[in-house]
Amino acid sequence: MISLNGSHTGRPVFILTGIPGMLEKNPWMAFPLGFLYTLTLLGNGTILAVVKVEQSLHEPMYYFLCILALTDVSLSMSTLPTMLSVFWFNVPEIPFDVCVTQMFFIHVFGLVDSGVLLSMAFDRFVAIRDPLHYDSILTHGVIGKIGLVVFARSVCVVFPVPFLIKRLPFCHPNVLSHSYCLHQDMMRLACASTHVNSLYGLIVVILTLGLNALTILFSYVLILKTVLGIASRAERLKALNTCLSHICAVLLFYIPFIGATMIHRFGKHLPPVVHMLMANIYLLLPPVLNPIVYSVKNKQIRGRVMRVLHGRKSRA
Repeated sequence: MISLNGSHTGRPVFILTGIPGMLEKNPWMAFPLGFLYTLTLLGNGTILAVVKVEQSLHEPMYYFLCILALTDVSLSMSTLPTMLSVFWFNVPEIPFDVCVTQMFFIHVFGLVDSGVLLSMAFDRFVAIRDPLHYDSILTHGVIGKIGLVVFARSVCVVFPVPFLIKRLPFCHPNVLSHSYCLHQDMMRLACASTHVNSLYGLIVVILTLGLNALTILFSYVLILKTVLGIASRAERLKALNTCLSHICAVLLFYIPFIGATMIHRFGKHLPPVVHMLMANIYLLLPPVLNPIVYSVKNKQIRGRVMRVLHGRKSRA
């Protein structure tokens, strides 16, 4: 039996939410969302193309940037199908198994994103602490292994979550708070104890996102200590300047995440539209802004993009 209210004997159908309380405004959101997804693909695709073509960018820092770009695209594509379904086609229903699958990929790529940012902090630490051995330490093989470890860790810690959700019965109206599926959002609709789900989710957040954030902070403490030991002021500024793009990417990831978490935990009195906006900002904004940040802050990427654009204008 399948029903919108769910059941103990069959899989429920979940109802995704567009703009809470303003369903008639949903079609208007299709255009800005389409623009954001287009920017994500163009921006991250440009980063990948520029690094591939420009020989001077074949360095560990830019390989990690490519991994970040691929992760951002994958995270955006994980939310795209249901976003289109809700805002473009006005079809809010999503089967249980499809919802669980989307939830799995969103959480996996979210953790991969955090892991890649940690890897990039390690990259900056090695580049500043031991520049002479930078290329010999972060070889192609080492970078590939780091990428595989980050991805495997994310898959392993998220792997139990679908099974924890599938064991729960759903007997409430299965209306989700967002236009995509998240573990905490599905969990609150269950009509049984969710203590195991909550505890596991908390442990995962602390041991992955929380631990990554602390390690990144510790890395920058060591970087700052190393930079302060450099005699030349110009060299100190040059070293710190290589970290600016990564610092911006870390802030773009963690500030919306912390904001969305705080609102989810302590902002239950706030209007539903606030929860919707914060959750969408957390998932949609970093993939859009990361390529812009690196293009603006990085002279080599910016120069290559400008040469391509200038060449097209000249041919036109």
